[in-house]
Amino acid sequence: MLNNLTDCEDGDGGANPGDGNPKESSPFINSTDTEKGKEYDGKNMALFEEEMDTSPMVSSLLSGLANYTNLPQGSREHEEAENNEGGKKKPVQAPRMGTFMGVYLPCLQNIFGVILFLRLTWVVGIAGVMESFCMVFICCSCTMLTAISMSAIATNGVVPAGGSYYMISRSLGPEFGGAVGLCFYLGTTFAGAMYILGTIEILLAYLFPAMAIFKAEDASGEAAAMLNNMRVYGTCVLTCMATVVFVGVKYVNKFALVFLGCVILSILAIYAGVIKSAFDPPNFPICLLGNRTLSRHGFDVCAKLAWEGNETVTTRLWGLFCSSRFLNATCDEYFTRNNVTEIQGIPGAASGLIKENLWSSYLTKGVIVERRGMPSVGLADGTPVDMDHPYVFSDMTSYFTLLVGIYFPSVTGIMAGSNRSGDLRDAQKSIPTGTILAIATTSAVYISSVVLFGACIEGVVLRDKFGEAVNGNLVVGTLAWPSPWVIVIGSFFSTCGAGLQSLTGAPRLLQAISRDGIVPFLQVFGHGKANGEPTWALLLTACICEIGILIASLDEVAPILSMFFLMCYMFVNLACAVQTLLRTPNWRPRFRYYHWTLSFLGMSLCLALMFICSWYYALVAMLIAGLIYKYIEYRGAEKEWGDGIRGLSLSAARYALLRLEEGPPHTKNWRPQLLVLVRVDQDQNVVHPQLLSLTSQLKAGKGLTIVGSVLEGTFLDNHPQAQRAEESIRRLMEAEKVKGFCQVVISSNLRDGVSHLIQSGGLGGLQHNTVLVGWPRNWRQKEDHQTWRNFIELVRETTAGHLALLVTKNVSMFPGNAERFSEGSIDVWWIVHDGGMLMLLPFLLRHHKVWRKCKMRIFTVAQMDDNSIQMKKDLTTFLYHLRITAEVEVVEMHESDISAYTYEKTLVMEQRSQILKQMHLTKNEREREIQSITDESRGSIRRKNPANTRLRLNVPEETAGDSEEKPEEEVQLIHDQSAPSCPSSSPSPGEEPEREGEADPEKVHLTWTKDKSVAEKNKGPSPVSSEGIKDFFSMKPEWENLNQSNVRRMHTAVRLNEVIVKKSRDAKLVLLNMPGPPRNRNGDENYMEFLEVLTEHLDRVMLVRGGGREVITIYS
Repeated sequence: MLNNLTDCEDGDGGANPGDGNPKESSPFINSTDTEKGKEYDGKNMALFEEEMDTSPMVSSLLSGLANYTNLPQGSREHEEAENNEGGKKKPVQAPRMGTFMGVYLPCLQNIFGVILFLRLTWVVGIAGVMESFCMVFICCSCTMLTAISMSAIATNGVVPAGGSYYMISRSLGPEFGGAVGLCFYLGTTFAGAMYILGTIEILLAYLFPAMAIFKAEDASGEAAAMLNNMRVYGTCVLTCMATVVFVGVKYVNKFALVFLGCVILSILAIYAGVIKSAFDPPNFPICLLGNRTLSRHGFDVCAKLAWEGNETVTTRLWGLFCSSRFLNATCDEYFTRNNVTEIQGIPGAASGLIKENLWSSYLTKGVIVERRGMPSVGLADGTPVDMDHPYVFSDMTSYFTLLVGIYFPSVTGIMAGSNRSGDLRDAQKSIPTGTILAIATTSAVYISSVVLFGACIEGVVLRDKFGEAVNGNLVVGTLAWPSPWVIVIGSFFSTCGAGLQSLTGAPRLLQAISRDGIVPFLQVFGHGKANGEPTWALLLTACICEIGILIASLDEVAPILSMFFLMCYMFVNLACAVQTLLRTPNWRPRFRYYHWTLSFLGMSLCLALMFICSWYYALVAMLIAGLIYKYIEYRGAEKEWGDGIRGLSLSAARYALLRLEEGPPHTKNWRPQLLVLVRVDQDQNVVHPQLLSLTSQLKAGKGLTIVGSVLEGTFLDNHPQAQRAEESIRRLMEAEKVKGFCQVVISSNLRDGVSHLIQSGGLGGLQHNTVLVGWPRNWRQKEDHQTWRNFIELVRETTAGHLALLVTKNVSMFPGNAERFSEGSIDVWWIVHDGGMLMLLPFLLRHHKVWRKCKMRIFTVAQMDDNSIQMKKDLTTFLYHLRITAEVEVVEMHESDISAYTYEKTLVMEQRSQILKQMHLTKNEREREIQSITDESRGSIRRKNPANTRLRLNVPEETAGDSEEKPEEEVQLIHDQSAPSCPSSSPSPGEEPEREGEADPEKVHLTWTKDKSVAEKNKGPSPVSSEGIKDFFSMKPEWENLNQSNVRRMHTAVRLNEVIVKKSRDAKLVLLNMPGPPRNRNGDENYMEFLEVLTEHLDRVMLVRGGGREVITIYS
């Protein structure tokens, strides 16, 4: 059963047939396998019998809701597991706790704590009634606003036990939830340390002072001795409490009511004492020397001299300030000049004392606590004070922000109700009501306590932190009725109980975080005993708690846990504000009295209090939360909880997309937004993963990346294959560290699918502006010749859509992301201006570690009328203004005669083109056309060499330092009765050559071979034999019949290729302008041949075609 919603957050349900996505947690409660397998025999619902396999009937859903029981989790769950061990499990009764018992009283118990009894009087004495009132009001307002936000989140659906961690993680996502959850865990753990330190302080200072192990030799060593005692006893108490929690949490739960009774009884005793002090103040005399407060530990009579019979004798106080007990002894100068007076420490509510305690009286460390308005004869400035004299000294320097940090833990604990949501009869009603009433009650108690303390207790007593002036009594206890022991004993047990509850709750919070799996290194703490008790989490909690105990000072531990609680409350307010502002459809809280402005105010107040308490603690806490956030983001498990941050991302994306629609980006903001077209094989694996490696290397521009692919077929039939292809592409994108999106389109043919991708890729203003595609390998060997036709149409469509086009040739030779070039160059051949793409691409590539050590070289071509020297100067200046470092070279290409090699290449190309045209003719027309082509070729061959049917024409051509032979390019003119076969060609570099079939006697072969030599490239006399020259002239009639436009284009391709190979043969990458396709579609097949010739004998080539706009600028 899915009673425990947290158990199904991981979404590990089975795949839903038909959608191919992992099934999310079932929203239907009590859905079981039995119900899923249930057959619907009724005929009334036959129309919906297909849906009933995966979706329940409404009657089943309502039945599940009616029988839903949200089992109490946490400690109660473990207690029941212990009770039911070894025996038959008892039926679980539905929880019956209401608002008062389930929320109100637990919140009271957690909010009232050690600070109220041990520090609130001191805070009022130091800060005064006015500033203390402001302090309490700010802190209580912070918790009240947080409670309003928490109530809205807690009533927006069922909230399992988990308190603030569950609410924040499900509202703001796993990163925020994990970070704030761990901070809340640390806060709860340090709260346990604070409660234990408070327990030891009450024990050693007010109950059994003689139990101190470390004794101070003089007054100056008392503070250090006290800290050491706190460390020793605190460690012992921590060990005992951890043992109790480990043995069985049920004992803690059974005593919870006793601890709560102690808290309420102690508070009632304070109010009873205030009422009694109005007409019968208690007798707690204070001894003052001048205006200085004296500690009562060393004397009993507040006087210098006493009368015994008729004789004047000195008192014990005299002995503390003088060298001897005799009247002629040498005494302290201040003691001699000032009188000793005794006043009441608790004048009562009717004394009008509040006027004196209205304003602050901040002290520095080591200063004597003095009463304002008392006459005193001072000493000369700079006179040192003897620390051994029985004065009441200030133990620390105090200021307003410090007091806020010390006081704030007294208003924490507002999450107790939401932590018990599993025990409540109606959590959505009880949590808001109980929590807000508890905060209102505690706020009234704190505010009234501030006023009543200032009205009833003398200022010097309030500023006496440890009650030294009132015989070592707890200051708040002196006001209580009927006895100070009521407060002392009650506060002792309440702090013990609070410490036990912290050690009970913190490990379970850590266990919940660990079991969510969002922080990998914490998963070990998700395990425990057989009943689920978090043993390892308890051990870690005890170790962290020991750190707080070693600090040993309650005043120093309190600001630490204030930071963590404030951060938690801040994110609760943020979660509510985000959900409210986003207006997500699922945000429907039953609690209506909230508003995003209140949440934002609460969040701002929490942030302000963090820096008010301690700016450096605040920075450390935020740093810890930030590190946890980034760790979860980087290493944590991905969770989909429907959180508000995902909704915020959607809203931000929508806003940004609408802003992008306002107009095209400025040239300074232009960056390549890539649409990468990849091909997948029959197993839906990417054929050329190097394309994605190149994409990753180009992403220094931080632009959009869409990886698209096309599958042939229909959507209904091929949808599973498309999903597998998407998963395969995403895995490869993750491996190649490509941040972007994947889109697989199913179309009846590849041409339409690619066109749809180009037209519909992206969204709104966030669309691709550059298409990256690989060169079609072996395009000559395709029987249907559709590959190169698709490629040319792709070029035309990108041109029509004003998109840039990048074509990688020999993509298999491109480096992977793990490779490094230690040297080499990226050569740019800038033939025509394309908006600056050729300049920008090497700049982006050199930001990647693969190409970082490659230098950039730019070549441009000078014609006959160009001044090459001036061109080089202008280009250097242009690059300087572009802030691009590169070597510049101008290559001169003078007019020259068209070589025989060019004519032969053109002849072969046109013969191939004529054969390709036969694909569109009828059978008889095709046979006649091919026969005429074959006859013409045979006539040409017979004129040159009637004895041979195979011709070789040798044309010397220069190579870069060698004269090795290149592969033959063969053109087969095939005369077949059924259908002509495809012409074969030599593979381009990096591609596998195809096997050459055996010669058929009925087929006529025209083979042409090109040999390389230095002489041809240097335009010098070539060693051509007289027979070869004769062959040239014998071919002249065929040359004259060639299309002169094709000859000129081939001439350009050949000449450019010669120059590029000569200059850039050793370059790691060559980028050059890609010529546009012919306007007349009749020459499409020739266009591919031109590009092949242009890029021959180059390893890595990227053909670049601009999108028709400037992409780089010299302006700032």
